[in-house]
Amino acid sequence: MPRLLDGEIGELKVLLDAARRGERSALDDLFSLLYRDLHQLAHARLARNKGSPLDTTSLLHESYLRCLKAQTLDVVDRSHFLAYAAKVMRSIVVDVARQRQAERHGGDAAHLTLDTDLAESVHVSAQQLLDIDDALRDLARIDERLVRVVEMRFFGGLTEQEVADALGVTERTIRRDWEKARLLLRAALS
Repeated sequence: MPRLLDGEIGELKVLLDAARRGERSALDDLFSLLYRDLHQLAHARLARNKGSPLDTTSLLHESYLRCLKAQTLDVVDRSHFLAYAAKVMRSIVVDVARQRQAERHGGDAAHLTLDTDLAESVHVSAQQLLDIDDALRDLARIDERLVRVVEMRFFGGLTEQEVADALGVTERTIRRDWEKARLLLRAALS
């Protein structure tokens, strides 16, 4: 992810404080300031979603609209905001996949590897996306942090360090959580 310049870091803090208070203009400015990061998140998310009717811009716009509906953002820094955006994007992509599946009433599910090294080459069908979402809901009952790690790594394309920063844990903890989540999800998806 691109890094912010020193002046932008101060501006980001002010905007995040205002967004937590529910100021809509702050959300507008926050999206503008972090547009490159958000665009990169959206592009990474859609690169794996074969045949999606969404494009990067429409996913960004829908994410913005959903953030507006929330009225306030409970995020404290750039990493938390990007983690929140990754979760919103996951929700949008899953909703679109559900809609497509409802239209088709079926589809074959193929095996999916949750591996960030392969993330750019793996394409996810609508059924696979729904299966992953169901598995993540089940996983949330066991360990919510594991779900957040998957959202940020797989859906958001964040690095281990960015995820660690967002969750306030060490990078080593994120590596262990990522491996544990992958094992549990692989078992749930097989």
